[in-house]
Amino acid sequence: MAGQLPTTEFDDIPDALLDELESLAHDRGEGQLGMVQLLDEDGHFNSGSHFSEHAKRLTSDELRGLYRDMATIRRFDAEATALQRQGQLALWVPVRGQEAAQIGSGRATRPEDYLFPTYREHGVALTRGVELGELLRLFRGVSNGGWDPRETNFHLYTLVLAAQVPHAVGYAMGIQRDAARAAAAGRDSGAQAVPSPAVVAYFGDGASSEGDIHESMVFAASFKSPVVFFCQNNQWAISVPTEVQSRIPLHHRAKGYGFPGLRVDGNDVLAVHAVTEWALARARSGKGPVLIEAYTYRQGAHTTADDPTKYRLSEEEQAWLVKDPIARFEKYLRAEGYADDAFFADVAAEGDALAAKSRKDVLAFEAPSLAEAMSHVYAERHPLVEEEIAWHLGYESGFADDESAKEGGH
Repeated sequence: MAGQLPTTEFDDIPDALLDELESLAHDRGEGQLGMVQLLDEDGHFNSGSHFSEHAKRLTSDELRGLYRDMATIRRFDAEATALQRQGQLALWVPVRGQEAAQIGSGRATRPEDYLFPTYREHGVALTRGVELGELLRLFRGVSNGGWDPRETNFHLYTLVLAAQVPHAVGYAMGIQRDAARAAAAGRDSGAQAVPSPAVVAYFGDGASSEGDIHESMVFAASFKSPVVFFCQNNQWAISVPTEVQSRIPLHHRAKGYGFPGLRVDGNDVLAVHAVTEWALARARSGKGPVLIEAYTYRQGAHTTADDPTKYRLSEEEQAWLVKDPIARFEKYLRAEGYADDAFFADVAAEGDALAAKSRKDVLAFEAPSLAEAMSHVYAERHPLVEEEIAWHLGYESGFADDESAKEGGH
């Protein structure tokens, strides 16, 4: 079986893991769908997988933290959706159903790693320390970003499909060059080498059809760049199902570029965490990229401007609800004695408090002035922009004069 893979690129993978990945790649059963899974729908743990060893290293506090993150981001997501429905946000991109894929992968990263999101990675943002209220500035329409990516190593959201993935690979190639220079300097000074960071590029199944993805994977493979391509396959690219996007499972595409690809149960936070941790360690060690396909489901709409009832069947939605990532993990925590009713009540209260704070933050946001908004068009001051601002301010002041004249006439 192992001979079916290009061994020149995969000789670093232990035989037992290689056999497991190959077995999963050719499994077409209705249950596992050829994917890494550590928790089944009833929360039972599978200790037979190579990746189970990664999960066993998590402490009880870390396990409870994974649940807290997932529950928190779901509560935040519900509040943001309500804010948009009430006219306080211009748009919102729901994340309900994908919490395990985002929290599991985000918590597997290190602070020095750099992450490139799309526009739906609210859970990943939470794991990177982004203030969630600030995240809403973009959707309120008062900022082009909302946070400083240099403080969290979490890049600004990208609204254009797949546009962030070439940037991610370029950043990873930059890491390689920085590491090479640092290694050369270290050899001269006798200093000990410092482990290099890695990059995670998030994208969806719909974005996987963009040429940017292909070009990025070509470069990443050619230079063995330290990047993990993390595809959240939530089954629908707005109204287009995955089977239209690709005639084969998306993770199989990695073979064509010469690096490993694997599918993980995206509703299983332990499996996602373990797989991402393994992929990042491989990337950091200089062995090159990995493609992870997190097989999950978007429970809600693509955005608040979308109506999924026009293209999805309710039977499909109900079938995925029983695989809910938060409910599944709660069963596991309760069964193993890691959490009790008091813990879950505290988490719910914390989520409500965050939702209330986020709402307060949104209502307090001030819209930027015209001059402030236009100052970001170019990196430096531009005479044409300044001329346009001056003209518009003069135009606006004319309305003020008209209003004053009306008041004087009365």
